[in-house]
Parts: sequence; structure tokens; C-alpha cells
Amino acid sequence: MSKKVMSKLALFMVLAMLAAVLGACGSGATSTTAAPAASGTTAPAATTAAGGSGQKTTLTFWHIQTQEKQKALIDNAMARFMAENPEYEVKVEAMQNDAFKTKLAVAMGSNTLPDIFPHWSGGPMIEYIESGKIADITDYMKKDNYVDKFMPAGISQATYKDKIWAMPVENLAVAMVFYNKKVFADNGIEIPTTLTELEAAADKFKAKGIYPFSLANKTKWTGSMYYMYLVDRFGGPEVFANAANRQNNGSFENPVFTQAGAKIQEWVKKGYFNDGFNGLDEDSGQSRALLYSGKAAMTLMGSWIVSTINSENPDFLPNLGVFPFPAVEGGKGDPSNTVGTVGDNFYSVSSSSASVEGAFKALTYLLDDQSLKERIADGKIPPVKGVKLEDPMMQAVLDLATKAQSNQLWYDQYLKPELGDLHKDTSQEIFGLTKTPEEVNKIMEAKAAELAK
Repeated sequence: MSKKVMSKLALFMVLAMLAAVLGACGSGATSTTAAPAASGTTAPAATTAAGGSGQKTTLTFWHIQTQEKQKALIDNAMARFMAENPEYEVKVEAMQNDAFKTKLAVAMGSNTLPDIFPHWSGGPMIEYIESGKIADITDYMKKDNYVDKFMPAGISQATYKDKIWAMPVENLAVAMVFYNKKVFADNGIEIPTTLTELEAAADKFKAKGIYPFSLANKTKWTGSMYYMYLVDRFGGPEVFANAANRQNNGSFENPVFTQAGAKIQEWVKKGYFNDGFNGLDEDSGQSRALLYSGKAAMTLMGSWIVSTINSENPDFLPNLGVFPFPAVEGGKGDPSNTVGTVGDNFYSVSSSSASVEGAFKALTYLLDDQSLKERIADGKIPPVKGVKLEDPMMQAVLDLATKAQSNQLWYDQYLKPELGDLHKDTSQEIFGLTKTPEEVNKIMEAKAAELAK
């Protein structure tokens, strides 16, 4: 077992001590699966449903799809599953993104994981695998060639050491620049295709008292999108890959990282972002409100924003436009390159589930014909083959993703968790002007070298 896994398990033990306290603050859904046996094998459990004449296996299901339509889609899918599989009862709990992450960490440490839960693959998924927390679902995915339903890139992100550990479900999600079409039209601004054109547009908006970009960066991953794209456009995907994987003399002190950080700080000083952005919360919609009102012209966000707006403010959808992050003149990154994921969220089954087979079967209802229809209607792009889209904006997202020469998984998900968290912290400090890019790069490189030992 690696030093990293050992340290992570130690953290789980500390978190377990907090479980009893935090459990009282949860929203009510408690896992009904039995504690795993010492050998790590599945410990089955069965409970009798109230008013039922027989025993039902209870499965707990956590997710972060809290918008009304998205939440209803999952509830409806599980209702269909239970109607057709009456031997199971599914208890579903939706929670906000960051609350979920905290609750999941506690559950990891206290062996009270739900049967089904989402994640973003990458480094955290590998941690779950190496610590024995999630089930290998390869055989279930390959049975009757079910795996062929999915886009290969999604299966690739769910695969580790030739085994499949998660199902790509929620969305093909890439970060793109979404904009208020009326604000652009009223100010005579054309869609920028280069960084120079983007900055010229931003200067015009700023002169008219309009924030070029809306940003809520309290949770840090939102600002990271700007950093990731700038690194790619300036230096190409190899710069990050070499630094993250400790290959080809790669280093986080590569001048490209400095160049990206310096550009962000230049934009902050020019007032390209709304006031107080590092203290605003994305989940609560504080960034989107600026876009809706016309106080901001653009926002860089994952394509799930279309589904969010469809639930939150559908009247704004006709006024929402989208374009790829612009090219950098002289940069090494291909302008077709994207940042994102093919499957966001991925769903795994706990290795201690009362029924791994039953939990997997429940997951398939999230992508049955009815769910696919509802997902597409809600502005999502399911990570399955042969998706038919009528919305031109979502077709543009799909076209961009399929034509991309490279798709970079979010840094905080690609990196080992400790390094991913450090990246979010330090990128926020770049936006806050509290650390220089050079200082950040030195910190990142030191931690990457330490973790590689």
C-alpha cells in the first residue's frame, strides 16, 4: 500500500471520530447497509419495509443534483426501479456539492458509505479503489455488452488498472464561455476568437460599467477553469501532464504556469471580474445572477450551466450564448482543446453495499430511455453513444467535445487529492493577489515532488 493511501486511511480514522457529531447535522438519510467485514467483503443486510409483508434490501443513494428537475429525474428513475424490482427499497438524499464532499469524507472514515454515490473520477476515485471503498463493476458493465452504450472517453475515465469502477452518468461537461447575448448585441461586441479579441471586448465592457466576467470563487474550482485553459492555450496539454505525472522533466515551475497566473492577475487588476468574487458561492447562484441581470457579460463555466439555468431561470435561456475559450496567438495549445469530463458525475457502488448487483441495476435506470429523454430535455448531454440533440447550443457543446484534440480533466480531480486541494487553494490566492505565480509554482512543485517519493 502506498504512503499516500496510508495517510488517507489515517485521515479517514480521524474523520470517523467526527461522524457521530456531524451525523446529527445531516439532512436525514442514514445508510442502512451493514458495516463491512474485516476482510473487506460485502456484508449483506436486509430490512423490512414499513407495512410490507416481506423483506426488502434497502439501498441508500446520495447525489448532488439539487435543482428541481434534476432531483425529480433521479427520484423518478428510482421509483421505476423499485416498481420493477420490489425486493429493493432505495432511500435517496440530495445535497449541495460542498456539503456532500464533507459528508462523504466522514462516511469514508466511519464505514457508513451509502450504497451509491457520485464523484468525478481521477485521483479521488483511485484513492477509493486503493483503500477498498468501492466495488469493481466490470462484470456488470460488460454483461450483455452494456458497456458499449457509453462514449469510450467516459469509460476510460472510469477505468483503473483495466477494471471499471464507476458508471459515467450525468453529463458530458466541458468548460466554455457562456454569455449574455443581449449585452453583447447592445454594445456591438462580436464573439472573440483570440485572447487579444477577448481582452479588447472586456475593456469595452469595463468602460461601460459592465463586468466582463462573473465569478463566484469561494469554492475555488470555478477560478481554476481560467487557469487551466490559459495553461493549455499558452503551452499545450503536455505542460500540465508532464508536471502532474513527473515525466519528461516536467515541473510546476514551468514558465507556462507563471504566464497563466500572471495573465489572471492582470485581469483581476483591470477589474475584469466582479467585486468580492473570492467570497461568493457558485452553488447559490451569485455568479449567474450577474449574468441574468446584464451586470456581467460572460462567465466561464461547465456546460452543466445550461441545465442549471433551465431549472433556475428558464426565461433567460433564449438569451444565453456560448463560445469556446479563445486561442492564444503564438500559443502551443490547439484552440480545439477542452477542459472537462465525459460523465460528470460518475457513480460508484460501495464495496460494503447490501447488494452491489442491486445497486448497479438501480444505476442503469438513470440512463434508461425515459431518463435519457428527460436529461436531454433538461439541457444535459448524456455520455452515451448516438445522442440526438435538438438544442443548437448543446449540439455546439457536443461538437466541441467530440472534435477536441485534447480533453483535460479538471486539475483538482486529475491530481492526487492533497495536490488537487493545494492547487485550488493556490489558484484562489492567485486570484486574490495574495501570492505571486512564482510563489504558487514553487509550492506546487515542492508538494508534487514530496508526494512522488
